[in-house]
Amino acid sequence: MAGVSVCVTGAGGYIASWLVKLLLSRGYTVHGTVRDLSDMKTGHLKRLQNAAENLRLFKADLLDYDMMAAAIAGCQGVFHLQMLAPAVTGTTNVLKAASAAKVQRVVVVSSIVAVEINPKGWPEGKVRDENCWSDTEFCRKIKSWYPVAKVIAEEAALEYGRQTGLDVVTLNPGLVFGPQLQPMVNASSQFLIYLLKVRSLHGIFDPSTDTGGPDRVRDKLWHIVDVRDVADALLLIYESPEASGRHICAPHVISVRDLLNLLKSKYPDYTCLTKGPADQMRNKLWHIDDVCDVADALLLLYEVQASGRHICAPHFISAYELLPLLKNMYPDYPCIAE
Repeated sequence: MAGVSVCVTGAGGYIASWLVKLLLSRGYTVHGTVRDLSDMKTGHLKRLQNAAENLRLFKADLLDYDMMAAAIAGCQGVFHLQMLAPAVTGTTNVLKAASAAKVQRVVVVSSIVAVEINPKGWPEGKVRDENCWSDTEFCRKIKSWYPVAKVIAEEAALEYGRQTGLDVVTLNPGLVFGPQLQPMVNASSQFLIYLLKVRSLHGIFDPSTDTGGPDRVRDKLWHIVDVRDVADALLLIYESPEASGRHICAPHVISVRDLLNLLKSKYPDYTCLTKGPADQMRNKLWHIDDVCDVADALLLLYEVQASGRHICAPHFISAYELLPLLKNMYPDYPCIAE
């Protein structure tokens, strides 16, 4: 929309990148916040159509109110996609900056996990809708902290809107799949990769077809949605004056078993663990994480008042897959040269 400026937090992310692409195609001026302005993290955004004229990128930390205020200044709307960590503090800073800038509407991305997990008092057999909230006590009991963070942040955002009059609406997408614009593999794509490597699927283990991943996966139903549909939904609820409250965006359901079979039928020649150089390296799977995400996780655990131990290792890679990645990133480094 020509002449309208909006801010997208976490602009370099999976969903956010597609939203930025959509907004630029519709004539919006976009202020995108990122933690790292390097071309490795933002080059895909700078190459989008209309980006040269209508995209401004801001290095901003959600915990720094002044940084967020500078990015949101002059905007008529805000899309807050960088929600998990820090969950509440970061969201509150975004909402306060949006109030100060007198934006017309804030669209906050939550998740279907804030809706569907063992909701208290919900009648058995009744379809779960936007009035349904996941039971945080149950999630804490089973040490499932991601839904806890999503519920706390979404509730805080909606309550802030009620108390201040700021127009806040939320979107609750299911597991988001689809093509990537950003160069780094996102969490849901990691899940697909994991399935291609899976050693055993609960109850349907077949040694002739299972490919050798590290752990077993429970065969449960997943609510899924295409990333491009999520971007469309975000823009739709921003542009629709009648939109209010929560909006579930999870149009499809598939079991892990069916998803695994679909992946194997589409990619029959996929080699889950490629053969590496003829050396003595053990080709094991490594659990890895980004140092910035570790810092975020520490703050998240503090904010949700978590207890006990908490694993922070969302990604995994084999030694033979890590080696060519390092060689590609550091071609002149002698220790890993051919």
